[in-house]
Amino acid sequence: MRPFGLLRIERDPEQSWARTIFVSVLAITAAFLVAGVIFWGYGVSPLRAYRVIIQDTLGDPRAVPEILLPAMPLLLAGVGLVLAFRAQFYNIGAEGQLLAGTVAATWVALFTPTPGPLMLPVMFLTGFFAGALWGLLPSLLKLRLNVNEVITTLMMNYIALSLVSWLVTGPWKGPSVRGFAYTDTFPDPAWLPALAGTRVHWPTLLLGIVLAALAAFLLNRTRLGFEIRVQGQNPDAARYAGVNPLRTTLLVMLLSGGLAGLAGVGEVAGIHHKLLDPNQVSLGYGYVAIIVAWLARGNPLAVIVTATFFGLIYSSGDVMQVSLQMPFRVTDVFNGLILFFLIGSERLLQYRVRWVPWKS
Repeated sequence: MRPFGLLRIERDPEQSWARTIFVSVLAITAAFLVAGVIFWGYGVSPLRAYRVIIQDTLGDPRAVPEILLPAMPLLLAGVGLVLAFRAQFYNIGAEGQLLAGTVAATWVALFTPTPGPLMLPVMFLTGFFAGALWGLLPSLLKLRLNVNEVITTLMMNYIALSLVSWLVTGPWKGPSVRGFAYTDTFPDPAWLPALAGTRVHWPTLLLGIVLAALAAFLLNRTRLGFEIRVQGQNPDAARYAGVNPLRTTLLVMLLSGGLAGLAGVGEVAGIHHKLLDPNQVSLGYGYVAIIVAWLARGNPLAVIVTATFFGLIYSSGDVMQVSLQMPFRVTDVFNGLILFFLIGSERLLQYRVRWVPWKS
């Protein structure tokens, strides 16, 4: 008998949000299924592990602030990376740009005679410019010498890490500190206010949400946003339309690096109140922000959701460490698997399977 039709795989010119969400959820589910092997390796049933994690995070209102703490730097850095990725500039240096922001904020807090009420605004302003300048060199190398931005932005992370390590063990080490590597505590005017009974510094949270909305407006309602989108979709068409790639890329990287720098300011002014070893200041937030931006699929407002999701993963690391006796760094395995499956699912977004009936 002749079949009624056949399945055809074809390129899909229109990627609906429904399918994007479905594919993203499918990728995350696959990552969590594979991560179950890690639990088995530690002698813990995956079903029990996930039940404990859900009960101790989503099931406990007191855990909400612990989810928001890592979500705030991920939100700020993630919004900046969305802008860079939309312009086809693959900024892998948010970690270094974040650390540059911590250095600038610490300098203002400890070594400048800034008046009390102006100290926090000046810290955020200098942190933004420090992060922006840290991203400037890779963008110039890309535009003038065609040096791969993935390599340069990644290498700049290690320079920033070494810089912070040198400062907290050398010239900026607190005179009263004995046996530890950190600066003196910031003065009170350099402390961000926190929500009652929590460590959540609400100005940073509010700033992240506002900047996500402004980034969405920039991309969808301004000329610069149009240039960013066109350059990201088709650089040749962008040049034909009169888009200046040098100007667009520089502006995008200044914004992207600056937002990561703001995330660094929030960490030292809102959480630590001093500059610490770089691995203590940032728990790899700049790297995880890459996954946050990728999962947001180019939508700055979606970063609010994806940053909160990864804040939940960070919070679950504490649960695994305390309740399941597993190392906190298992969260890195989760992050890596999610990124792996997200990248692997890209083809599912570009193609569709369609049933084509036989013509009579």
